[in-house]
Amino acid sequence: MVDVGDKPVTNRVAVAKGEVHMTRATFDLIRDGQMKKGDVLTIAQIAGISAAKRTSELIPLAHALALSKVDVDLVLDESLPGVVITATVKTSGQTGVEMEALTAVCVAALTVYDMAKAAEKTMRIQNIRLVEKRGGQSGDVLNE
Repeated sequence: MVDVGDKPVTNRVAVAKGEVHMTRATFDLIRDGQMKKGDVLTIAQIAGISAAKRTSELIPLAHALALSKVDVDLVLDESLPGVVITATVKTSGQTGVEMEALTAVCVAALTVYDMAKAAEKTMRIQNIRLVEKRGGQSGDVLNE
């Protein structure tokens, strides 16, 4: 792992986004709460939050961080059709939370896929990216 011991403690925020594209029929099943496995969006939200908290167990050499906030928001978007996932992660520390935000989006998207795959196996997880980073030596990044 990289030694961050000499870096100052600063407030850090990262926001990541991604999408799960699907057919209109699958979208309608999720929207109407008709998936056999249950409430897709709520379960995917919990999975994303849990994943952010466990990022250092999943990504080799990632630091274990004390996160002060993890918010995972899943919104149905009729224009895709599909689900847009946004994860916001905050900490006060010596290293950033970009990997935690990206991991939250990835696992939330995989959970949507897993819960809906009985209805459709051709869903596409797309456009996972970091859209914002604040704090730390490298400064702020906006990428939306």
